[in-house]
Amino acid sequence: MKLFTKTAAALALTASMAFAQSTPAPEGAEVYFVNLEDGATVSAPVKVVFGLSGMGVAPAGTEKENTGHHHILVDRAPLGEGPDGEEELQNALPADENHVHFGGGQTEVELDLEPGEHTLQLVLGDMNHVPHDPPVTSEQITITVE
Repeated sequence: MKLFTKTAAALALTASMAFAQSTPAPEGAEVYFVNLEDGATVSAPVKVVFGLSGMGVAPAGTEKENTGHHHILVDRAPLGEGPDGEEELQNALPADENHVHFGGGQTEVELDLEPGEHTLQLVLGDMNHVPHDPPVTSEQITITVE
């Protein structure tokens, strides 16, 4: 049992170290909203089309230089800001209601957002969902859902 525990601990440490390494992003890489702009008023479901220049899209788990996959941050501080900002830039993005993953390489989605004001930000993640270095993010936008 002790051997299993030590092996499991070593594997967990190795995995966490792998997630803590940032993948380089090429200079000038950009991710952006194709069909939405800051201050837009939209109706639900909200269609969001992701734009990317200077890099390519590849599904999560695909190790290929200058690629990544999309994430949308919903109703939270911009990436890297807030109490865990620095740590957030070095680790895999969580999967929850504020961090929507598109690990299949998707380039658009329909979000079912409640009426009201919402913030959105696109973030490109590497094969392990870790933001690139430097991070490839859009500006955070605010939209109103009617």
